[in-house]
Amino acid sequence: MKNFLKIIAGSFIGSILALILGTFILFGIIGSMISMSEVKPTVPSSVIVSLDFSKEITEQSIERYDMSLSGSFETGKSNGILEYIRSIEYAASDPAVKFIYMNLSNINAGTTHIEEIRSALLKFRESGKPVIAYADDFSQGAYYLASVSDKIYLNPTGSSILTGVSTSTIFFKDLLDKLGVQVQLIRHGKFKAAAEQFISNKMSDENREQLKAYIDAVWGTWVADISKSRSIPVEEINKFTDEISLYNSKSALDNKLVDGLLYKDEMIDTIAHLFGVEKEKDIKMMDNITYYKAAKKSDLRIKDKIAVIYAEGDIISGKSDDNIASDNYVKLIYDIRKDSSIKAVVLRVNSPGGSAQSAGMIDRELSLLKKVKPVIVSMGDYAASGGYWIAAKANKIYVNNTTLTGSIGVFSMAVNFEKSMNSILKINEESVKTNKHSDMLSGYRPLDEEEISFMQKSVEDIYVSFLDLVSQGRSMSAAEVDSIAQGRIWSGADAVKIGLADEVGGISKAIDGAAEIAKLKEYRVVEYPVRKSQIDKILEQLTLASVAVKMNYNPSLLLERAYSSLKDERGVKFMARLPYKIELNK
Repeated sequence: MKNFLKIIAGSFIGSILALILGTFILFGIIGSMISMSEVKPTVPSSVIVSLDFSKEITEQSIERYDMSLSGSFETGKSNGILEYIRSIEYAASDPAVKFIYMNLSNINAGTTHIEEIRSALLKFRESGKPVIAYADDFSQGAYYLASVSDKIYLNPTGSSILTGVSTSTIFFKDLLDKLGVQVQLIRHGKFKAAAEQFISNKMSDENREQLKAYIDAVWGTWVADISKSRSIPVEEINKFTDEISLYNSKSALDNKLVDGLLYKDEMIDTIAHLFGVEKEKDIKMMDNITYYKAAKKSDLRIKDKIAVIYAEGDIISGKSDDNIASDNYVKLIYDIRKDSSIKAVVLRVNSPGGSAQSAGMIDRELSLLKKVKPVIVSMGDYAASGGYWIAAKANKIYVNNTTLTGSIGVFSMAVNFEKSMNSILKINEESVKTNKHSDMLSGYRPLDEEEISFMQKSVEDIYVSFLDLVSQGRSMSAAEVDSIAQGRIWSGADAVKIGLADEVGGISKAIDGAAEIAKLKEYRVVEYPVRKSQIDKILEQLTLASVAVKMNYNPSLLLERAYSSLKDERGVKFMARLPYKIELNK
């Protein structure tokens, strides 16, 4: 009887899954057909381009297709930074575009994305066309972007608060002590703050020094640019920031941060006037992504290509679609090396680092690639530690002023749960081993002095290798690299000064630089890795859902998968990584 009920239950679950699968596939096919049948938009003879900040701005355009808890289908697509920048560049040379308008009430973009968009708008203004900005409220990052505009308007009920930049770290040592968990950290680099929050309950002097230098560089860039665009002395901006005197829209106007206070309907009337019409319905406006699709000319006939490889996320071993996985990227770089139509490569790095071994594998493949075609690096928000490792040997490195880079250092750590298990959980463990150190990373005891020495030697060896590859890539002596390494982070602006990067500029400038080095007059850009289609993602989600159902139905599968995950985490791991992502209150 039990077996019969199991069969019935299994059949019922299978039928439900099949129904869900069919529904997802149907929606996916419909979505794909709609996407394929989209008619290319046309640009009116006279148009305003509005910058679309309603969607997140990411490295690559990402399509999301999810089923919510309520059962409804949710779709969304972020805007990739390259197409965002290109839309502004196209608008600059297009006689149909009269000006750019941006509503900055909400903006979801990284620090360097904001900087790159601002630089593109600065170039747009050089074409003689104006930029107009408006917001109900300006965040700091939004105002920094708005400051490039010819005119800035604010809702009378809004505000534009400037408070400066800060970053925070949470420390866990006291909690871990209470839980009986011991962390042993082995590292090279007095500034290498990785895992510091697990072994201390306060920030080290070295970490405080480097973080202060970095956020000062970011704030310095913002204030200098705002000062230049708005003709307000730097000292004055810092004065009303320190005094937090920008408490409402009138104070923003009085301090010359904005040019006028307008409600939304008044802003629309202003746009109509600037466009040369009287009524709102006569305003012709296109968001910049739609405009990009309309203005972009077909370049499929062009044989020569520049490949843009997006290296975003943690550097890890194996395969993954969400990070810089060594297996994926080694194969991708190999395929690009063998593709004779690709004449140059731009590696866009946005990574805090990760596995030193995986970074080394990717670096090896990039070195082979560089022998046959130029490799240019463009750095996003982060290109630190392992992220810098894979960038160091490029023909040329471009950074943004606010990029966080450097962190040339290595660490490893061991976690000991012995006290937690014995005193708190009342679990006792005993090991049987063949050799003295067979259980050194079991997690049931601390490392002894001999084991710490072994780990330290390995860390030192990897650090020396790191120095050597940076020395080769940047034409510096190992001693020169060591003097600016030690795990220290640098802003992009400072990285150029000390020789870790070549020039300040975003992804578009890096592509232009790649074309120049490869001596290409005509080329097309191809982007990698190729993102999965909607239907692939749907099938993948259903596979995961199917596995989850099977695990609930058969708990032994859940145990088997958990055991496999634990097996994958065994062994000595050496990391070239930032300890955490630094979030700025932008």
